[in-house]
Amino acid sequence: MNEEHITRLERNGREIILIGTAHVSKESAQEVKAVIDAEQPDTVCVELDEQRYQSVIQSDRWRNMDIFKVIKEKKATLLFMNLAISSFQNRIAKQFGIKPGQEMIQGIDSAEENGAELVLADRNIQKTFARIWGNLGFFGKGKLITSIFGGILVQEKVSEEELERMKKQDTLNAAMHEFSQAFPKLKEPLIDERDQYLAQKIKEAPGKKIVAVLGAAHVPGILKEIDRDHDLAKLEETPPKSPIPKMIGWAIPVLILSIIAYTFFNNPAAGVNQMISWLLWNGSFSALGAAIAFGHPLAVVTAFLIAPLSSLNPLMAAGWFSGIVQAYMRRPSVGDLEVLSDDVQSLKGFWNNKVTRILLVVILTNIGSTIGTMIGGADVLRVFFENL
Repeated sequence: MNEEHITRLERNGREIILIGTAHVSKESAQEVKAVIDAEQPDTVCVELDEQRYQSVIQSDRWRNMDIFKVIKEKKATLLFMNLAISSFQNRIAKQFGIKPGQEMIQGIDSAEENGAELVLADRNIQKTFARIWGNLGFFGKGKLITSIFGGILVQEKVSEEELERMKKQDTLNAAMHEFSQAFPKLKEPLIDERDQYLAQKIKEAPGKKIVAVLGAAHVPGILKEIDRDHDLAKLEETPPKSPIPKMIGWAIPVLILSIIAYTFFNNPAAGVNQMISWLLWNGSFSALGAAIAFGHPLAVVTAFLIAPLSSLNPLMAAGWFSGIVQAYMRRPSVGDLEVLSDDVQSLKGFWNNKVTRILLVVILTNIGSTIGTMIGGADVLRVFFENL
């Protein structure tokens, strides 16, 4: 055992052993096995949540996914982010012959072999994504989506520098490294809050001797937080939404409708032009987004018809409707779900797999609708001022 990677703590008569691992190192997995076999702990904590744990033990996890439920629960973007992270992991595995997270798998196996209780100590990845998303403004969210698309489009090989960084970070931190540098406040939900969550879960783990398998980057933060009490429920909360975007979301359609009504009352011909402009700009850009995703013709038509209406109702989104139509017309097969983790490694795979095609239809339709709303609204204002 290399004691350099092991931190031993005594708290309230209990021994806590932290193993700082490298997520892309075969040696780390061997070290995890050696420590657990030698220490015979009561509990083994691993830096996984239930979702990632299931992805480790179920190779066919995608087969059980309900794409309709994903769209209806407005989780298409979160799923897309998950798949982008999966793409990053698979590129590393393919390039270096290393499976990220192998030391976590070893921790699970060694816990079972030694009769230790297993504790999943990390926060749910969807909660982390939700808190990251909640810390971004409109342009930040756009930059994140663009960054994800860019990572898929470029498909560059992972550099030696990135590989070295991953030996000190977990895959999620490494995959979002550049983006978190552009938005420093994302460090809190991505790293700091997870340090707090991990520390509390380790502290609450049962037994007299606990071994925790962690990415080396989390160990300093856990040492800082383990003597403090943290509210896990609070750390799992979705951040409260600011009322301002909601107010703006309702104010824009009210303003647009009021302007069109006023113009129509004073100059019916100009009012008709405004309505046509609104319908065409919204519908065309939304349909263009669905078309770029190679959506089914009915999904494209749905995007065109729904966008002018959904843009006037913040509770609706054109992408949800076009995505559901796409899912009905091009329903994913079991085969699509089985090869999903492989297809997300390439741009061609993202566009060819029926599951990711649906996600692209949802996302690009909504982006098109947003652009159409801005241009259409500007044109409505132009006609209004011309007829004052």
